[in-house]
Amino acid sequence: MTHVTVPMASTVVDSILFRDAFGTARMRAVFSDHALIQRYIDVEVALAKAEARTGVIPSDAAEVIARESTIERIDFDHMREETDIVGYPILPLVHQLVEMCGDAGRYVHWGATTQDIMDTAVALQVRDALDSIDDDIRELRTILADLAKKHRDTPMAGRTHLQQALPVTFGYKVAIWLAMFDRHQVRLKEMRERVAVVEFGGAAGTLASLGDKGFEVQKALAEELKLGVPATTWHVARDGFAEAVNLLALITGSLGKIALDVMIMASTEFAEVYEPFVKGRGASSTMPQKRNPISSELMLAAAKAVRQHAGLMVDAMIQDFERATGPWHAEWIAIPESFILTSGALHQAKFALGGLIVDEARMKHNLGISKGLIVAEAVMMGMAPYTGRQQAHDIVYDACRTVNEHGGTLAQALAALPEVTKHFDRAAIDRMTDPANYLGLAPQMVDQAIALSRDI
Repeated sequence: MTHVTVPMASTVVDSILFRDAFGTARMRAVFSDHALIQRYIDVEVALAKAEARTGVIPSDAAEVIARESTIERIDFDHMREETDIVGYPILPLVHQLVEMCGDAGRYVHWGATTQDIMDTAVALQVRDALDSIDDDIRELRTILADLAKKHRDTPMAGRTHLQQALPVTFGYKVAIWLAMFDRHQVRLKEMRERVAVVEFGGAAGTLASLGDKGFEVQKALAEELKLGVPATTWHVARDGFAEAVNLLALITGSLGKIALDVMIMASTEFAEVYEPFVKGRGASSTMPQKRNPISSELMLAAAKAVRQHAGLMVDAMIQDFERATGPWHAEWIAIPESFILTSGALHQAKFALGGLIVDEARMKHNLGISKGLIVAEAVMMGMAPYTGRQQAHDIVYDACRTVNEHGGTLAQALAALPEVTKHFDRAAIDRMTDPANYLGLAPQMVDQAIALSRDI
């Protein structure tokens, strides 16, 4: 028998069982150990190049550092062991880079501190991760716009406090979802310049080790890495990364709202929408009839987890003096997991909404189960010009009580009242009590949302 070595993963983001349910290969690649160490090396090489450009170190030394500093030559086991002793991975990395580069190794990490390299590396990861999230949201918005347009005029029951309230259209509901993600797309764009910035300040952030060359090197380093230049050192000013993860919490929060709507509408009693059919997906081990809304459940779980990480990132903003004693480490947990979970949730949303099965007939059926009571407001407003608003309210209220206590429809109850029939014939009563005739501006809001979305 052939035995396969199974990686010793222990969390859902890298589990061989769950990683594709809770994340995506693209986002895992951005935050993999290999990618992170490569980013550390990228920053060290870029620093050497920047310092050579500004005359701080010899150009030939920078060339050797750039040529010899390769991840293929890293002894990961030794680096892990030394990191466990030091508490941070940069000194262990620098030890190996110095050895790789021979005489030029004396110029590796010149004037930098550990957090400069780590923060800048994470800024590069976050920049790439935001590109992935941006792409996913753009694709999801296209799906939502198409769905809203298709169901612009599909009437259904609008619900407040889980009770039928007034008629809406399914397209109107989807347009609300679309508008949320339009705003998230804008937020991503606005946030990028605050997050994708270089960190280079030296031991206490003052660039003292570089004399009068500090700003020049910082600017050259940013150019090498295609990052922005910050106003000040941000070793202990963590609002940028905290903002990024809190935006992810907003994004997954919106996905959670959609997931909850879909899950309730997919329940047996509603039966208005279903996630795409894939043989075996959502099956129960004991109940053959089950078709569970798996993607929505995963979206909701991700929303709850990322929300917790958003709180952790805000907590980690409270840092002491010019170098923190601990909160920084919490980011190492929150940032990768938040991006991977968000990416996974967006992937699930694109699948679920891209192939969403909408039962228009069932929506129409559910809209009629109140026997016209859902449009009691419409009748009241229709009668008000003839009777006054308060009297119209009282008349319709009595008709609603008749339906609730004795059965029948609102149209039948109204047709039995002389106060109504002296102003309206049966055809007019039927028109007033048809939910499809009381959609307000829901279809027009769909048009407006789609038009505005195109401009983003």
